[in-house]
Amino acid sequence: MKIQLETISPISKSPFRLLHDPKLNHLFYWHFHPEYELVYIEGASAKRHVGHHISEYKESDLVLIGSNIPHLNFDHGVTTTYLKEVLHIKSNFKDIILDGLPELQQIDRLIELSKYGIAFSGSTKYEAGKLLKKLHQLEPFDFFLTIIQILKLLANSNEFELLHKKPFINKYSKKEQERIRKVYALIDERYQTKIKLDEVATLCNLTKPAFCRYFKKATGSTFIEFLNQYRISQAKRLLLKGKNVSEACYECGFESLSYFNRSFKKVTGENPSEFKTTFSTKKNRPE
Repeated sequence: MKIQLETISPISKSPFRLLHDPKLNHLFYWHFHPEYELVYIEGASAKRHVGHHISEYKESDLVLIGSNIPHLNFDHGVTTTYLKEVLHIKSNFKDIILDGLPELQQIDRLIELSKYGIAFSGSTKYEAGKLLKKLHQLEPFDFFLTIIQILKLLANSNEFELLHKKPFINKYSKKEQERIRKVYALIDERYQTKIKLDEVATLCNLTKPAFCRYFKKATGSTFIEFLNQYRISQAKRLLLKGKNVSEACYECGFESLSYFNRSFKKVTGENPSEFKTTFSTKKNRPE
């Protein structure tokens, strides 16, 4: 599965783009983008990792993420049946639409608060979730009005938690942000083959030591740790499709079965065979 690193086409004049029920649960997708993101997920309990904030959500979640705040896909590792709606809002939505209309001042404040990352709860989460699930069925005019209705609902709610004590600031320039996207794209395209550190450093126009420092600071992981995490997520997908451990190992770019087993257990807490058996047991368990 190819990852779309760019979210809204610059050709589109709409400030909104909906991703209806995108399934990335077997991918480790740590990413950021200039668009604001409103994500709703139900039928799942998993990790909420937004910026420096890490916690667990139970059964459902509704989070508004500010521009360029790094985050992990909310369905990472989910094995239950779930539904997800992701709404992207162009970064110029605030400047072009909100700042010029005093009637939308409350929504303007909501967008400002998104710099902290906002998790909603209670009836707000339930009502907004219902509206988000209908968006993909609506004609453009109703689609636009319903999104404004959702944002109004969130702006007027007291049922929320700020995920950071201070606004999260992405310290990297546009040039540096584009650099990390190039690395993500390379991993997505080449994870099945050997990727040398020298090659990635050259792609970023950095020396190998400088790239290692840069990548660690940008992602919180070394490049090898990040690459292994991504390969393991792909291996899980293959195992769940019926591949054996050896096939999953080599098809995801690992050159040693023993190293694959060690890496898999380090990332997931169990070895590949246990993971495959556990999933098969759950799948075959009577309701």
